[in-house]
Amino acid sequence: MSQVDTLYGQVSHSIFDACKQLKLLVLDVDGVLSDGMLYMGNNQEELKTFNTKDGYGVKALVKLGVDVAVITGRQSNIVEQRMTALNTKYIIQGEENKQDALAALMEQNGLSANHVASIGDDMPDIGMFALSGIKVAVQDAHPFVKNQADYVTQLAGGKGAVREFCDIVLQAKGALDSIHGASL
Repeated sequence: MSQVDTLYGQVSHSIFDACKQLKLLVLDVDGVLSDGMLYMGNNQEELKTFNTKDGYGVKALVKLGVDVAVITGRQSNIVEQRMTALNTKYIIQGEENKQDALAALMEQNGLSANHVASIGDDMPDIGMFALSGIKVAVQDAHPFVKNQADYVTQLAGGKGAVREFCDIVLQAKGALDSIHGASL
């Protein structure tokens, strides 16, 4: 199988070519956009960390015209704030059945699987994989999820994995140099 050189190593031509068709990137939050750790305070506060590199990648895709969605089983004002700041078009929280949520989103936008990529890290994300043309697991994903993935990132969740895949999409669409040279 032939490979394409990217900033993160080699990617199969089939994945690279599929990235050219991408119209929607769907992300899990905990373990993908964050490191999966939940910090709970004595006063019921919940904290998460987000990587600014991932944020830059999301904004770059949005600028290029690729819609970004998050589908997460948890509900959090932090997620709403962060995703809104990144111009994320769809923020779906408190959704345990991610497959149904993604199916509705695809129907609403007239998308088929070849237009969709999803990034996950654990078993609840397998439902998104079932509908996605490109299935991406972060480096520290559960082994079952990694085995289902078309591509496993070099970087861990919350540590730049989303940016890694965004850069590959940007390169596939011929926009890597122009996006990174421009102000977002």
